[in-house]
Amino acid sequence: MHHHFPLSILLLLAACGTSTDTKQAEAPPRADLLASHIDSTVNPGDDFFDFANGGWIQANPIPGTESAWGIGNLIVEELREKTRSINEEAAKANAANGSDQQKIGDFWSTGMDSAKADRLGTTPLIDLLRQIDGITNAKDAFTVAGVLNRAGADVLYSGSVDQDPKNSEKMAVSLWQGGLGLPDRDYYFNNEAGVAKNRAAYPGHIARMLRFLGQDSATAAKDGAAVMAFETALAKKSRTLDQQRDPYANYNKMAVGGKLRQTTPHMDWRALLDSYGLQKCDTVIVGQPEFLAAVDGLLQTTSVPTLKNYFRYHLLSAFAGNLSSPIDQEDFNFYATKLYGQEQQRPRWKRVINEEGGSIGMIVGKVFVKDYFPERSKKRYDGLVEAIRSAYRERIKNLDWMSDPTKEKALEKLNTMTKKVGYPDVWKDYSTLKIDTVSYAANVLAANRWHFDDEMGKWGKPVDRTEWDMTPQTYNAYYNPSNNEIVLPAGIFMLPGLPDSLVDDAMVYGYAAASTIGHEITHGFDDEGRQSDAKGNLAPWWTPEDSAHFTQRAEVMAKQFDTYEPIPGIHINGHATLGENIADFGGIQLGLDAFKKTNEYKSGKKIAGYTPLQRYFLGYALGWLGHQKEESLRSRLLSDVHSPGKYRVNGPFANVPEFYEAFNIKEGQPMWRADSVRVKIW
Repeated sequence: MHHHFPLSILLLLAACGTSTDTKQAEAPPRADLLASHIDSTVNPGDDFFDFANGGWIQANPIPGTESAWGIGNLIVEELREKTRSINEEAAKANAANGSDQQKIGDFWSTGMDSAKADRLGTTPLIDLLRQIDGITNAKDAFTVAGVLNRAGADVLYSGSVDQDPKNSEKMAVSLWQGGLGLPDRDYYFNNEAGVAKNRAAYPGHIARMLRFLGQDSATAAKDGAAVMAFETALAKKSRTLDQQRDPYANYNKMAVGGKLRQTTPHMDWRALLDSYGLQKCDTVIVGQPEFLAAVDGLLQTTSVPTLKNYFRYHLLSAFAGNLSSPIDQEDFNFYATKLYGQEQQRPRWKRVINEEGGSIGMIVGKVFVKDYFPERSKKRYDGLVEAIRSAYRERIKNLDWMSDPTKEKALEKLNTMTKKVGYPDVWKDYSTLKIDTVSYAANVLAANRWHFDDEMGKWGKPVDRTEWDMTPQTYNAYYNPSNNEIVLPAGIFMLPGLPDSLVDDAMVYGYAAASTIGHEITHGFDDEGRQSDAKGNLAPWWTPEDSAHFTQRAEVMAKQFDTYEPIPGIHINGHATLGENIADFGGIQLGLDAFKKTNEYKSGKKIAGYTPLQRYFLGYALGWLGHQKEESLRSRLLSDVHSPGKYRVNGPFANVPEFYEAFNIKEGQPMWRADSVRVKIW
């Protein structure tokens, strides 16, 4: 999935425009928001991101309730307001039991009842806590881990049912590394001062959470340290972010009674799969066999009390936001404040809407699109997808480094790529999910189990290619290699406060077309996506020579991003972020090719002092308008496959010849890269 903060931003551009070439530009007309974001004290050749966005950033400090603030956040705020009105209407409706409206209304009213959550404390989790209390040995611990994973608490490993990467017509059980409480494995080992400080604070946070279950402070402190030691052992055997991006290395098919049993002799996978209704499942796909082997060993060598406390902590952590205020606040103080720099909680209604998105978001989405995403919007963005597809077709045909046989297969993949725009054609049936007013945590738990069981129920059935992994009101988008599809929810296209008629093509192509549509299509041809064929199967369809050429060219980009150091001591990981960086670069090139065919580009007419070409680049940069707290930046650098926003603008632009032309970039300026080291892929 690819977090974007891109096109919804069309929203605030109420008047669209800009100014002149460099810092000598005259003051832009106030009405043009693109121009009003500019920091004219910065030369575009020194730091284009700061030039394009610096004015807005200086005028818009990060609110205490946020870890980052940008134009994307404003769209999310707008989306929340729309969702809130849907919820409030449902809560007043006194709807029939089992209806969508009843589920929305009860989820909302129960979520908003903080007094009830405070009264109940940890009671909604009592059955799960009793099962943890009943563990007497490693075998029990493994069984209870299966129960907790179904409940939505990530312990020991991650399991899912999804398309077999090598046979997209079949649903397979996958087992993946997991079970860590810090953002990613590197957080357990990186010695940068801020990371080390947060790591040192983590056992104390675990201890304070365990105290909510009645432990005294001395016992809890000892147990917090033991849980940290256990997680550190898990992290040691976890693969790094970039290692997890190799689809072949993370594809290990194993017979449940054969290789899986040999790898994990003490873990009874047969009994676990049977308990999930998967009695006939005899093979699984393991991402990281050495990780599962390590878990097997740790279950034998770790004391039962430590395993219980590890489970208790993760269970409480998973449901902290649905429980009493003190538990919620302790969780917030560590994760939101320490790790991401958020100073205070968002209002409760916003937090409930976020939770609702994961629990019953599709039910809400059905109402949302009826109210806020008309058919004409769907048509517009359908058309934009085709403009980008057409631009990519020409690029592939004109590549000088790729042979004809590979080009033919690349074109087949591009031409058969499915587009899903706005919302699902077929809505999922949630009739068996029961939501009531017993407790907020009980509703979230019921939804977690329902989603888990629904996923397990897909095993052995035909693949449903109509399904969506995101709700329509999500501000995001994704490419799914197994379906060879791009999915563009309605939320990513919302333009609050700005009618389409006021958005010029340069802006639409700079950001809707480039930073989302072109980006997602390019994911089908990035270093990871390119390894799946037109039917969504992990299979070699490149000639060895073309594959080598691609890898060589991609390596130039990895090296470029490795040099960026957003926080002293923490560089961007060029290989972990490679897929996203290639997708950004591809999106910019495709958006530009498509934009060049428009009348606005051909006319060359300036708006607010900027040429169409300049506005295109400013429009793309606008998609990343924003800034984040240092804490958030630190955590994301170690756990996110996306580069920070500034580098998603400056990094790819430094490789685009038209950018040099548009802003007169000269040798010696920081944005300038010699032609010999510029990235040239698609």
